[in-house]
Amino acid sequence: MLSKIKRLLHKYPTATRLTLALLLFALALVLSVVIDTPFLKRFFPYTSAILLGIATWMLFKIDNKSLHAIGLDWKARNLAFLPLGLIIGALALLVATYVKTLFTGQSIVLSTSVDYTAILYAFYTILPTVAVEEFLFRGYIFKKTVDRFNVIVANIIFSLLFMLIHVLDENVLQNKGMILFLVISIPVGHLLFATALLKSKTLFFPIGIHLGNNWATRHLITSSNDGDSFLHTINNVTFETWTPFIIVILLVNAVFLLVTYLIWKWNDFTRLRKQKNKSRI
Repeated sequence: MLSKIKRLLHKYPTATRLTLALLLFALALVLSVVIDTPFLKRFFPYTSAILLGIATWMLFKIDNKSLHAIGLDWKARNLAFLPLGLIIGALALLVATYVKTLFTGQSIVLSTSVDYTAILYAFYTILPTVAVEEFLFRGYIFKKTVDRFNVIVANIIFSLLFMLIHVLDENVLQNKGMILFLVISIPVGHLLFATALLKSKTLFFPIGIHLGNNWATRHLITSSNDGDSFLHTINNVTFETWTPFIIVILLVNAVFLLVTYLIWKWNDFTRLRKQKNKSRI
């Protein structure tokens, strides 16, 4: 079966590969809906991520490659990017929130009561959603698009697609402020995750950053002292006009763009440090 598919792909390389990838991913998502029951999804929400992982493995297998092509293996070097990304994602959100408070006059304080069990368990429940999005938007199809065109084209396409799946939601479409926030923030998020993948050569890095950011949004710092986060803001403001709201969005995203830039220039910084060390010797 695989040999027939490979012959077909050799004849129609680009279009057929993308079509096959879309079909396999669609099949994986449909099967996950069929397999998942409310009970299973509650205690084991990883069906979609596993099936998409299998589909990704099959696609690379057809290309005579393995998941190592996107750094999904058991090498310590690649695995280390997962906790590193988690820390970067959480800290980026914390810094962005702090910058926001400087402009709005809010303050960040420690929460008086913290549900540690729920906060730690959230890593388990958030991870599968993050993994699904990374397989879909920074996985096989993204890599093929980069190879077929270039990084700029791939980032434009997938940032728009990534943004649309967040915006095309019934609740979001009823909120103009949320639409504006997502239209600006989601493409920036894609750029951060894609840069992390391209520089580290492993999908573990964007998964970690994505997980850290999503977890921090819900459990590191929030706007209420309800026990679901370690920190919360006080003196919260409500924007009466668009100008301060847009400024806040730009300030928050400037932090994530700075993180993206630092990741992109990581090799340059490392090389410069080594040169300085050699000159001292």
